[in-house]
Amino acid sequence: VQLQASGGGLVQAGGSLSLSCAASGLAFSRYTMAWFRRPPGGEREFVSSIRTNARTHYGDSVKGRFTISRDNTKNTVYLHINSLNTDDAAVYYCAAVLGSRYYSTTAPYEYWGQGTLVTVSS
Repeated sequence: VQLQASGGGLVQAGGSLSLSCAASGLAFSRYTMAWFRRPPGGEREFVSSIRTNARTHYGDSVKGRFTISRDNTKNTVYLHINSLNTDDAAVYYCAAVLGSRYYSTTAPYEYWGQGTLVTVSS
């Protein structure tokens, strides 16, 4: 199984960014997909998840600014980020867990991508 995250980069505060995570080696449509992030010097934290039935969940700090979506025909999950601020600077990871569940902690997730770095300039 491979999860390949991409789309990170340097963005000005107030800008937008879209991240992608392409999955291979798993029955993608059967997995809940999630995004976590690790800010500099911080712990990995839940950002968003999307279940197999497309139900979505968001961390409190990103509600209203982030949108998660998935395309089962492309085995890809997306995270669109609006109104970036410096607190959003982090390495963003995608993760997968079998079934339709809401988990906001890292432990249940079976597979992880390598991370993509988002840097925000003020």
